[in-house]
Amino acid sequence: MSIQSPPEKLPVSVLIPAKNEELNLPACLQSVARAAEVFVVDSNSSDRSAEISLEYGARVVQFDFEAEKERYDAAMTAYNEKIAHLQQIGCEIPADIEVPHLRKKKNWSLDTLPFSYKWVLIVDCDERITPDLWSDIEAVLQQPNSEGYYIARRVYFLGRWLRYGGKYPDLNLRLFKHQRGRYEDLGLGYIPNTGDNEVHEHVVLRDEVGNKLSPAVLAHPMDHIDFRNIHQWLDRHNRYSNWEAAFYNKLLNGELNDDIKPSLLIKGPQRTRFLRIVWARLPFKPLLRFILVYILRLGFLDGRAGYIYARLIAQYEYHIGVKLYELRHFSGSINGTIQSPAEKPLVSIRKAANR
Repeated sequence: MSIQSPPEKLPVSVLIPAKNEELNLPACLQSVARAAEVFVVDSNSSDRSAEISLEYGARVVQFDFEAEKERYDAAMTAYNEKIAHLQQIGCEIPADIEVPHLRKKKNWSLDTLPFSYKWVLIVDCDERITPDLWSDIEAVLQQPNSEGYYIARRVYFLGRWLRYGGKYPDLNLRLFKHQRGRYEDLGLGYIPNTGDNEVHEHVVLRDEVGNKLSPAVLAHPMDHIDFRNIHQWLDRHNRYSNWEAAFYNKLLNGELNDDIKPSLLIKGPQRTRFLRIVWARLPFKPLLRFILVYILRLGFLDGRAGYIYARLIAQYEYHIGVKLYELRHFSGSINGTIQSPAEKPLVSIRKAANR
């Protein structure tokens, strides 16, 4: 009996952002074994994330978000001083003046890591690259027809693939030439209690002169399977809702540095951004979110897992509304005020969360 040799390594660098992911990393690292290079960018995990990554042959790099924030704060101070000086002497502010950007983990990695290959594949710890998807990746590496590729995700929740409820195909731009793609900067700056990793931001592809490029789509999906528990899910979405509230606050104030042109006709981030603009102005969003996920998008076909997921997402929407109300009426603090209660009557918490 002949022994089948392992598949040939593919010329792609895998980037895995991690923090305390010892439960998810083994399956994730096994799934990316076909890549010739794997980086795990850790945030000083307190568990065995770094050790497990090394055991699977990955290169481990530590990301210090506090140092990145200090760099950003210093750059912003210098930028503001320069703007103030130009205004003081009556000079016009140059249109091409560079505004400092706060880099979270993925953008920092794309700027900093010594990739051996021009193609990068970004994989979260709770994601798995399937053999069929590796076949797609191998084909486009040999004969690419784009500078980047969207990959669909099959999200598993409580042991079941959420095929409905709007969770599939859930396209994400994950495979691209690393010199062409960066996560968008929405101008939100530092938002406390949101983590150090890009979650909601999208990758934008650009050519040598800065023109946006259109990605293609790979045929097969990756799997999203989190081995942690509901407590971790709730904790994670508590952080996400902080980001969402800050995002909507900027959007409603007209302060969003939007790097994606909203369009209902284009799938992916463009359509998502268009729908967010509409969504931000709707009332009764928690109820609408449940109706959208569970009924209109057929989430009920996913059984009990679909129902529980729809209820949790509706609650998540409620948290966003409460935090947004806090930002817009109480300066981001439970009892901080822009106007005193005597000057402006309080709105009921139910009505506030539905705004």
